[in-house]
This record gives sequence, C-alpha cells and structure tokens, in this order.
Amino acid sequence: MNSKFNLEANGIYPKKLYRNLSPPKLYSYALRFDKQAIISNQGALILMSGEKTGRSPNDKRIVEDQNTHDDIWWGEVNIPMDNHTFKINRQRAIDYFNTRTRIYVVDGFAGWDPASRIKVRVICTRPYHALFMHNMMIRPTPEELNDFGEPDYVIYNAGEFTANQYTSFMETKTSIDLSFEEKEFVILGTEYAGEMKKGIFSIMNYIMPKKEILSMHCSANEGKGGDVTLFFGLSGTGKTTLSADADRFLIGDDEHCWSDNGIFNIEGGCYAKAIDLTEDKEPEIFKAIKFGTILENVVCDTKTHEVDYTDTSVTQNTRASYPIEFIDKVKLPCIGGHPKNIIFLTCDAFGVLPPISKLTANQAMYHFMSGYTAKIAGTEMGITEPVATFSACFGAAFMVWHPSKYAELLAQKINTHNTNVWLVNTGWIGGGVGKGQRIALSHTRAIIDAIHDGSLSDESFEKLSLFDLEIPLSCPSLPNDLLNPSRYWKNEEEYWKNAMKLAHLFTENFKQFDTNLGKQIAEFGPRE
Repeated sequence: MNSKFNLEANGIYPKKLYRNLSPPKLYSYALRFDKQAIISNQGALILMSGEKTGRSPNDKRIVEDQNTHDDIWWGEVNIPMDNHTFKINRQRAIDYFNTRTRIYVVDGFAGWDPASRIKVRVICTRPYHALFMHNMMIRPTPEELNDFGEPDYVIYNAGEFTANQYTSFMETKTSIDLSFEEKEFVILGTEYAGEMKKGIFSIMNYIMPKKEILSMHCSANEGKGGDVTLFFGLSGTGKTTLSADADRFLIGDDEHCWSDNGIFNIEGGCYAKAIDLTEDKEPEIFKAIKFGTILENVVCDTKTHEVDYTDTSVTQNTRASYPIEFIDKVKLPCIGGHPKNIIFLTCDAFGVLPPISKLTANQAMYHFMSGYTAKIAGTEMGITEPVATFSACFGAAFMVWHPSKYAELLAQKINTHNTNVWLVNTGWIGGGVGKGQRIALSHTRAIIDAIHDGSLSDESFEKLSLFDLEIPLSCPSLPNDLLNPSRYWKNEEEYWKNAMKLAHLFTENFKQFDTNLGKQIAEFGPRE
C-alpha cells in the first residue's frame, strides 16, 4: 500500500487503498474476501462475474456534447446520454467506493507504441477486476509507475452496485457510461470484467482516428522475415486458430492500431474463449493457463480443482485472461511494421464465396464495412437456412465513428503501403449447409501459407461475376476445381440462385451506411 498515493482528487477516501498489487497479492486478497475464488489445479484463479456473464451492449451510453455531437455514429450501438446524468452515475460509483473498506487501483497503458499510448487508471472493489486489468493493460515498469502522473482516462468500476433505474436514460439496473469530455468511464450493475477491456477499446476507437491512426478489431502475427499479417473475422471464422501459427510470432489476438510507424497491439494480455478448450486443439492457450491467469465463470471439480472446459452450466462465454507473455511465440514489444497482408475471414454457410479471393483497396473498404459471416440457424423446428451476420468493421459494437471513417483510413494505408488484401472463406463449398461440405482446415491453412510465402500473389486470376472477386487459378496443396465455387457446385444454376440471394443480403445491409462516401463504397460490392 502506497501511503503517498491517494484518490482525494476523485472524491474517494477509502480506509485501505492498494495500487498495482502483484498477482500473488491479488490472489491472496481474492481468496480472503471473495467467497467464490478458487485456485485451479493448473494454478489459475477461478472467479465468477455474477449475474452478467457477458457484455451488456444495450446498457452502454456515450455522453453527447458539443464535441461529440457531429463525431459519433449515434444509433443502436452508440446510444446518447447527457452530461448531467453521467455525473449522477459517476457520483453513485464514488459514493459506493466510499462505503468500501478496500479499494484497488491499477495504472497501466493502452497501446504498445510509446508515441501513441494512453495512460489509464482503473478504480475497482474486487481483486478479480484488478488482476484482470493487470493482465489486460500494458504493465508499467517501476520507473514508469513512479512517473505515471495523472491518467488520460479513468475507469470507475463499481459494478457490484446497481444503477438507479429511475434516473434518466436508465432502462435497467446496469449502466456503462463513457464521457470523452470528462475522460471517464463508469460501470454500474455488472461485474463482467470484459466491460473494462472493451471500454478502453471504445476509447481508442474514438481518439486514434482523430490522429489518423486506424484502430482495428483484429489479430496480428509476424513472420521470421518481419512480414506482418492482420486477421479480421467474427466469432466462428477461425481468427484465433489461424493467427496462432507455429511458424510466426503473435503480436496480439484482438485489438490493434495502424499508425505511420506500423502496427501496435493495444493490450498487454489475451482474453481467450475457454469453452471446449483442450491441449490438442489450442496448445498455446492451454499452456498459458497457469498462476497469474484468471479463469472466468468456469466450473471445476470441488476436490481436484480440475476444470471442466465443456461445462457451460454458468455460461457458454467462459474466458481466460492472461498476460501476453504467457504465450511462447510472442513478439515483445507487441509492435510490427506495416502489414504486408490483410485477411478478412468469413464463414459463409451459403457456400457462395470462394475459399480465397483477392480484393482491391475499394473492395476492401466495402467488405470491411460489411463485416460478413454466416451462422447456422438455431435449433428451432423448421429453421434450416443459414443466417447472415453483418458487423461493421468486424466489430460494430465497439466502433464509435461512422464505419466509413475507419474504412477510408484502411484504404489510405493499404494504398500507401501496397498491402495485399484477401477474402478467405472458412465455411462451405459445393453447396450450403446440409448440401455442401465445410472447407477443410488443412486447405485453409494451405491458403494462408500460400499468402505468406508469396506464391498466391504470383498466380493468374479469374473473375467471379456478381461479386466481382478475383480468384486464383491455382493454389499449392489445393485441388484447382475447389477454387471457383460456381463450378464446384453440382448444379451451377442452383449456385447462381444462392449467390443472388447472398448478394441481395449484402446490398440490403449496406443501405444503413447512407452517406455520400457510403454510397460511393457501395459501388464496389455485389452487382445485383
């Protein structure tokens, strides 16, 4: 406990204040004061997030003021609130802190590039949350912590205390509020740790584009020769699996920025899904689960403390949080040069898109803003058709500006640095779900290898009409007839019928981007 450090400027006067405690210390406090805390047989700290086991996007609010009014893409993702209500909620959090015996503070950085990083202070009441942010932020050295000074942003995590539902703009007992003017982020009514992580990402998604730095929801790795690849993709597309390459070094698994200096990871840790985790399927993640790791909402044997990763009785969204250096093949510091390749991953359950196609910069803008994948419909009787899913910039829930701003920055950087952009379908071929076949992981890995060794760039290409995609005529280790889906289907007429259906879904989704630039970008999508 640092006697010189205090939170008086924030109006917080706890009996005991702990700043940047080590993991062993946080373990000891969690085991003493959190009745649900358990140590797994691998040494990880198991904790529960309470009622909320995932993000609460409908309860997220951003303060609308004269500075943000014209900047933010207001709507279902970015819901406005006024500054007065924000201050009420902040005071509610502060009042709660002042009833607690122990307060934990974590000071750290967001962004590995010293020229662009921001200083973040997290104030919380659970050792679990402090350890989570110790893992997820970039940890300052003792010298950097001593010279930390005032933070750029402050997170007030009073998630154990609820919001007042009778307050304006409040619809539930949960409220997650961000003010860019106050440079503060308030959490009430949810103890799910991921809200802090994604709160920082939302902040970076606002302030970085103001500096002409592109913030991105993607993973990144680097080859032995220094070539960098970015992987974009929604859940189920294979982003984590394909970016974890034994022959390449991980830069980061989720959040990055692209500046004039190259790319850098925003985070100091990983927040991996733990559902059905096995050592065989994901050895890097499995090995990272040890002392210092948080296992969130998992179930373990009460006698052996062995975790059952298949048990989803608490939630399907079980997670593991650990410092990025727990991964063996990681590049430290987590920065890289300008990307040589960008890969958009989609799991097309309609069986329409080719396994691999090359995009122009304009097409990259279109597919980036679309953020397409498709999922198999749920278990309701009679529903057998795939369900298209679109998420702008492959992370709409965290984007603050209009998606066209991020897309425009992406195209500028692609053109400036001559970056190759690829659309890789990890879904179905030869027909949709139930008729075709899932593209083999070995084939997708062969495609990624061909991208990295440059052999695909040297290939001749043909056009897939309607979507206007460039398809290579051949790819090492792949049957040539697999590359063009229109010819791989047994019934070509049936293929084009499904292709028209998917093209229409793309077109309808893109109508939401009704700006002059959005309309221009729409020209580079499917031609119905």
